[in-house]
Amino acid sequence: MSRLYFIDAMRAWAILMMLQGHFVDGLLDPVFRDDSNIVYATWKYFRGITAPVFFTVSGFIFTLLLIKVPEKGWQNPRVMKGIKRGLQLLFIGYLLRLNLFGLLKGEVYGSFYLVDVLHCIGLSLLGIIGVYLLTTKKKKYVFPTVLLGITMVLFLLEPMYKQWSFSFLPDMLANYLTKANGSVFTLIPWMGYTAFGAFLSVVFSRYRAMKHLYPVSIGVSLITGAALIYYSTPLFKVLFDTTGITVFQGLVNNNYLFIRLGNVMVVFAVFMALRQFLTNNTLLRLGQNTLSIYVIHFIVLYGSFTGLGIYGFLHHGVAPAIVVPGAAIFMVLCSYLALQYDAQEEVIKTRIAGVFNTIREQAEPVLLFGYRQLRASMSWLLRVIGLVKS
Repeated sequence: MSRLYFIDAMRAWAILMMLQGHFVDGLLDPVFRDDSNIVYATWKYFRGITAPVFFTVSGFIFTLLLIKVPEKGWQNPRVMKGIKRGLQLLFIGYLLRLNLFGLLKGEVYGSFYLVDVLHCIGLSLLGIIGVYLLTTKKKKYVFPTVLLGITMVLFLLEPMYKQWSFSFLPDMLANYLTKANGSVFTLIPWMGYTAFGAFLSVVFSRYRAMKHLYPVSIGVSLITGAALIYYSTPLFKVLFDTTGITVFQGLVNNNYLFIRLGNVMVVFAVFMALRQFLTNNTLLRLGQNTLSIYVIHFIVLYGSFTGLGIYGFLHHGVAPAIVVPGAAIFMVLCSYLALQYDAQEEVIKTRIAGVFNTIREQAEPVLLFGYRQLRASMSWLLRVIGLVKS
C-alpha cells in the first residue's frame, strides 16, 4: 500500500493552521475580536475547522496502518505499536503540562491534570485498537459500523452529556469528560472525529483498487460535506418537531459537531482533488512530524516546563499589525526546529542516552556505597536491640 501524500499534506495544513490559530488567539487584543469584521470572522471560522481535521486525519492514518497488514488481532504487529503510541501521546501530554519550578517546590499545579489534544488522541487511538480487537473475528462490516456508531452516538448525545459535571469522579478522570475544570478538549465528543477518520480509512482501503476511486471519493465527500453543513440542522429541526425529543432541539441550537464534520469532508475533497500538486518534500515532512511541531509550539508559546512562554508575557495584549506577521514567524520557527530535530533525531537520541548512561555509571558506586552503609547500619541496630546474635 503506497503512502497517501494528500493525507500528509492535510496533516501539514492542519498543524500550520493550529500554530497560527493558537498564536493569534492567545495574543490578539480582545478589542480587535469583532465578529462583524469579515476578516476576523473568516479567520475564526477556518480556525474552528483545524481541530476536527486534525483528529479525523489522526484516526484515518492510524487505522490505515493498523489494517494494512495481513495479520489479525493480537498477531498484528501494529496493535502493540499502536498501544505504545497511544500511551506515548498520553505521557507527552502530561509532560508538557509539568512545571519544573513547581516540582522544585514540591508542588504539582492544577493545570497538570487538564486534558488537551494529545491526551484525547492518545486515548482515541487506544479506543480504536480496542474496537479492532473486539471485532476482528466478526464480519468485515462490523468494525467500520461500530466506528461510525461511536461518532453518531457521541455527536447526537452531546447536548445531553455536556451538561454533566461528572463530579463523582476524581478531577483527573473527570477532566477527560468535561470542560468544567478547564480542559481544552475532552474525550467526548472529540473521539467521534477520530473514530470517523478510522471509519473513512476502512472504507477507503477496501475500495482502493477501484478504477475511479478518487473521482468518486471527491464527489461523495463534497456531497456529504455540503449535506452536513447546510441540511443537518434543518433535519434535526424536523426530528424535534416530529418526536419532541429534546436532544434534537439541543442540536438545532448548537449543531457545531455535524457542521464541522461537513467541513472535514470538504477539506478531504479539496486535498484529494489537489493531490498531484501536493508533493513538495518540505510540506510532506511537516505532515510526518506533527508531534514534534506540536511539542515545540507548546514549549515556545505556552512555556512548558518553565512557565516562560510568549503567551505568558503577551496574553491578549497585541494588535493585529504585530500578531499577523508574528504568527507567520512563529509558524516558520516551529516548523524549522521540528525539521531540524527530524534530521538529527538519531544523533540527539544517542546523545541523550549517553548522558543518562553516564549519570547511571557515576551514580552506581554512590548508590552501592549507600546501600552497603544502610545494610551495615541496620545490622548493627538489630544487634543492639537483641534481635540477632553478635
